[in-house]
Amino acid sequence: MKIVLASASPRRAQLLKQINLEFTVSPSDIEEVMDENLSPERLVESLAQQKGESVLSMHPDSFIIAADTIVTIKGRYLGKPIDENDAEAMLQNLSTQTHEVYSGVYLALTNEKGIKVSSYTFSEETKVTFGALERSEIRKYVETGSPMDKAGSYGIQDDFGAVFVKQIEGDYNNVVGFPLYAFYQQVKDHFPKIFSQLFNHS
Repeated sequence: MKIVLASASPRRAQLLKQINLEFTVSPSDIEEVMDENLSPERLVESLAQQKGESVLSMHPDSFIIAADTIVTIKGRYLGKPIDENDAEAMLQNLSTQTHEVYSGVYLALTNEKGIKVSSYTFSEETKVTFGALERSEIRKYVETGSPMDKAGSYGIQDDFGAVFVKQIEGDYNNVVGFPLYAFYQQVKDHFPKIFSQLFNHS
């Protein structure tokens, strides 16, 4: 049974390596459909499922892991910034505020023909509170280029992005991009044979 990560995110790959998983990376190249009428939980699950299902047929006899992350503040979605000005505006908006980070995860098993035989989707929410950010601090961070590929324009694991975070309620790894604790529990509950293989539990 091969393990496939349907994501190009180096942060997700690093988190899975942290728990000693061996996998191949097969990023989805689909144009994701965002239905903003859905709740944040359902939306991020839908995005993860779209990614995962787009690569199923390429990976027979595999366990597919797909994920997506979105950021919301006061009911508004924050995606990846379109340019530096957008990144600065997002970070100014997050200053002194609490926002939510949602990660959706889609797990699926394929047979020898690359057809899905079972799947499960779940999401995790973490609340993050920023301290007060000065414009000079925001500009310095944006100039590093780090915010440009991240929803909400920051990375909690960055050398400088980390200092903006005053408080966190929930799973830290979820904010990085993948909820390790929930993943471990959901695989244990819904894919017990895979769980035994991945984590060497009898």
